Amino acid sequence: MGNEGIVISILINDFAQKKKKLNFKEKKQMQFKVLSIVFVVSMMLACTSSKKENKATPQPIGIVIHGGAGTILRKNMTPEKEAAYRKVLAEAVQVGYEILKKGGSSQEAVEKTIHLMEDSPLFNAGKGAVLNSDETIELDASFMNGATLDAGAISGVRTIKNPISAAIQVMENSPHVMLSGKGADVFASEQGLEIVAPEYFFTERRIQALKRVKESEQKKKETTATEQVFLKNQRYGTVGCVALDQNGNLAAGTSTGGMTNKKWNRIGDAPIIGAGTYANNATCAISATGWGEFFIRSVVAHDISALMEYKGLSIQEASRIVIHEKVASLGGDGGIVGIDNQGNIAMEMNTPGMYRAHVDNNGKQTVKIYKDE
Repeated sequence: MGNEGIVISILINDFAQKKKKLNFKEKKQMQFKVLSIVFVVSMMLACTSSKKENKATPQPIGIVIHGGAGTILRKNMTPEKEAAYRKVLAEAVQVGYEILKKGGSSQEAVEKTIHLMEDSPLFNAGKGAVLNSDETIELDASFMNGATLDAGAISGVRTIKNPISAAIQVMENSPHVMLSGKGADVFASEQGLEIVAPEYFFTERRIQALKRVKESEQKKKETTATEQVFLKNQRYGTVGCVALDQNGNLAAGTSTGGMTNKKWNRIGDAPIIGAGTYANNATCAISATGWGEFFIRSVVAHDISALMEYKGLSIQEASRIVIHEKVASLGGDGGIVGIDNQGNIAMEMNTPGMYRAHVDNNGKQTVKIYKDE
């Protein structure tokens, strides 16, 4: 019995002992006082119980990732290749979920999850990044903290093993939001991040892809349908992660190698806050993947948040409108992953597929590749 219950028992016993010595009017007054005190104490008990129930119901957590969107078709996938993608997606999203489950921050979950995808040669980020027209690497990344609206980004870097960490360092340890090129590489080195030779990022798959794209550009005749699909897929490829932690804080991060055969230090949407990445505790966290020029023009990530904040739309409806109506009407394609401040998620695309995975508040993991899954 708690202290409140003891107080009630004492009052009732005291009333019972004095009852015989009191006249009728005094008995009624005493009874009214006891009942009033019992009512107040009962309300206190109810409030205490409610608080305990609230404490027993923790803030929901969740994490969603993508590994790029595009013309991803079953007929073009071998069982071995599909299994490899699903394995890495599952491992990556689980890394972030385990951090969240143990009370870690959404920032840490996003960073560590993206590390795993940046270290995989399967995705167009970090180790598996595509090559530009000069046959070298130019990496982009961005991160945003939904609690503070702080953000950091880097673009055109060539020696940072994990660009997402450089973006976070820009946010935390510089007065700026975006650094580019050699300066960003130098900054990352000064921050103690792992630096590698540009050759670390080269893979045979990307070398051959660049060769194929350059050969297609030199052809005078029309390319085949298969070739057109391949060339289209070279326009985009990204990895991204969004997360909600136990403190109700959202975070979003995106990392990419950009576009195969890109020229003139081209920059897409991935490192641009509001276009490829956005997080706001009032609404949601978004990471985008697609044809960057259209995602920049549509300010995709922020637009989804704005529709939620100003029109009260759900994350699913806001994402549908932006991807299927706004971006598509301009001729752009791609997708997003998102999570709102209640743990609701969106994995929206207007392409035949998007590498994606999700772990919900109950620990249930979902991994998908094709649009019809």
